[in-house]
Amino acid sequence: MRESTGDKITRIGISVLLLLISISCLAPVINILSISFSGKQAVESGKVLLWPIDVTLQSYSALFEGTRVLASLWNGVVMTVGGVIISMVFTICAAYPLSKGYFYGRRTFTLMLLFTMVFTGGLIPTYLVVKSLGLIDSYWSIWMPGAVSTYNMLIMRSYFEGIEPEIEEAARIDGCKEMTLLFRIILPLSMPVIATLVLFYGVGYWNNFMNVLIYINSTEKYTITVLIQQMIASQSLLTESLANDTTALELVPEGIKSAGIIVLILPMVLIYPFLQKYFVKGVMLGSVKG
Repeated sequence: MRESTGDKITRIGISVLLLLISISCLAPVINILSISFSGKQAVESGKVLLWPIDVTLQSYSALFEGTRVLASLWNGVVMTVGGVIISMVFTICAAYPLSKGYFYGRRTFTLMLLFTMVFTGGLIPTYLVVKSLGLIDSYWSIWMPGAVSTYNMLIMRSYFEGIEPEIEEAARIDGCKEMTLLFRIILPLSMPVIATLVLFYGVGYWNNFMNVLIYINSTEKYTITVLIQQMIASQSLLTESLANDTTALELVPEGIKSAGIIVLILPMVLIYPFLQKYFVKGVMLGSVKG
């Protein structure tokens, strides 16, 4: 079918609009990236816009040598990996029985989980519960309260329900018990949705800010998200961190802050293009069944 003139104009207009939106989203990131690579005089004079001036790596050098960024990066990796493992185990344990029609009370348990998507316990009651369990200042205070995302559980349950029942019947005829069926048949067939949810949970834990700020008291346990935020908010923290740096006089706090922001977002920026299809698949899975 031949495209009409009106359709061409509409398509071009939509393309231009999407291009402008993309530029508006990228411009702040490019500006921060340029500031992180620019010299002190150019940054202080406000000349840096979309490309670096007097290119230098001193901001990154000072960031890694004079602050706790490396330690906070490791803390973020530990919290993310540990949280993903715990969340996936609990999510699978919740989704698998709820995907079976013969599970007694299936509807009741599902409604109870859906209730948590609408109503929460509140910040103060949750904090008091975490404190009473002795989890304050440990990563368990981050992992346990949010171990299962109801939305992610529903996605996995929908995927389990979509597996052909003939496969399970054949496995049971061959003598498969429930756990053997789950680990040897169901989970290998569910790798696409598992990869999707690992990505969902991983991004959530890596970007976790408020819970770390509330429950973690020791600065040496801070993740990169909280550390960068404090560096941005506190001029004194940067001054103290760079007090023993011989190049401190050649640096500007905005350059180091910008370098910290780039370090924070870089892992997700590098990983996302390769795993984008899993995000799309996860959204599509969640839209097919509830």
